Amino acid sequence: MARSGLPAAFGGRLRGYNMGMSADQGDGRRSGATGQRYAPDSGPPTVPLQPREQPPRRPERRSRLWAVAALLALVVALAVVGRVADLRLWPSLPNPFAARSVDRSQPVLLRSIQDLSVHKAATGNFEVLVDIEKGSHLIPSFLKGERTLFVAAGTVDAEVDFSHLDAGAVTVSPDRRSATITLPHARLARPHVDPSRSYVANRERGALDRLGSVFSDNPTSERELYRIAEQKLADAASESELTARAEQNTREMLQGMLHSLGYSDVTVVFKDPPT
Repeated sequence: MARSGLPAAFGGRLRGYNMGMSADQGDGRRSGATGQRYAPDSGPPTVPLQPREQPPRRPERRSRLWAVAALLALVVALAVVGRVADLRLWPSLPNPFAARSVDRSQPVLLRSIQDLSVHKAATGNFEVLVDIEKGSHLIPSFLKGERTLFVAAGTVDAEVDFSHLDAGAVTVSPDRRSATITLPHARLARPHVDPSRSYVANRERGALDRLGSVFSDNPTSERELYRIAEQKLADAASESELTARAEQNTREMLQGMLHSLGYSDVTVVFKDPPT
């Protein structure tokens, strides 16, 4: 006691501290976890957390090179397949989802045969743009209305009717060197609109018309367009020189035929038939 020179109370605390250190050294978890000394009455020790190691990042350059290589391989494969397909080394497989068309039409029935006594001497080719607009004055066009642009292409024939010729239509001179033929004027046949060359260029319909077409059997019928186009072709043909060309061609045809039979003077006259 004389050598230490410390009070008795302080000596008791020192002994307690040494006992705590001995207990810490006996328990490897505490001493190894903190690595520090502490007093028993100072509370539980604080254990610092170790930083979590980040996973190593893969190099991006290698992944990009693989992507480029895969793309090039795909392009080469497609080129090879296309080349082989052009060579037709194997039969092409049909598309199972392709639409097919089945013709179940009945055989054609011949109803009658009609003899023709007309000479088609000229044909006019016409084309017209039919612009038809339907609507209401009280309802806007975007709700109720329809406008259709129809390009119609067709032909009109000019013909001479030989069916009503009688014995006096052809007169021959006594020496059989000249002949006179009297024919009716050329007339225009019914116009014919060619479906293969006619088409709807544009069609605009209002919202109500589009909704109503859902319940219609034939919402975009072009029958009226064809009828209007035929009338316009007929009007255009009547204003043209188609009938005059038909009469000239008929005259030249008859003169050439009679000249080959030995007639030197052939006259062809066109006049209106008697009513």
